[in-house]
Amino acid sequence: MKNGSWIGKTLILGILAGISISLGGTVFLLCADKTVGALLFSVGLFCVCVFGFNLFTGKVCYVFDNDKQYALALPVIWISNLIGAVCTGLLESVTRMGPQLADKAAAVCQGKLDQTPLSAFVLAVFCNIMIYIAVEGYKNIPHEFGKYLAILFGVIVFILCGFEHCVANMYYFTVGGVWGWKAIGYLMLMTLGNAAGGVLIPLLRKAARSRQ
Repeated sequence: MKNGSWIGKTLILGILAGISISLGGTVFLLCADKTVGALLFSVGLFCVCVFGFNLFTGKVCYVFDNDKQYALALPVIWISNLIGAVCTGLLESVTRMGPQLADKAAAVCQGKLDQTPLSAFVLAVFCNIMIYIAVEGYKNIPHEFGKYLAILFGVIVFILCGFEHCVANMYYFTVGGVWGWKAIGYLMLMTLGNAAGGVLIPLLRKAARSRQ
């Protein structure tokens, strides 16, 4: 595949993933009940898995199972996720939902930015452990019902626990109007944590198999 075509496809699928996760974030912010909001947030990962969109937190889990081009695509996917999330947040801000979303997102973001850097990193690690469980379950569980349960459980747990998902936070930071150097720094730290959490189980599984 030509470089231009490959990059274009990667960008489009990444933007769609950013939009999907942002829509999950939207319904979470608008739900009065946190548990119901966590359940409905799963629409984001559902769209990513079913339609084959490029989500950084899902793709990074398999970086050691693929070639160099796969690894080089990850920064492109991250940037395209950012574009999708920021555009969704900006568009929502001009609708009648804008003020309500802004107030709720600002409160969510305050907790994210007031924590220590170590807390942000560790919570991001735990987040992508759950994302890996969800995505790997969707890929490998043979029964349709089980596939979707994997998505639901993975997403609900990371939302209710308050784990840090870098793409969801791209959306929250935009709607909450908190972008600045501190937000950017925390987002990069959360991205590193997501990457570390995403590869943790795959690497440990490989190590276990090599000792058999």
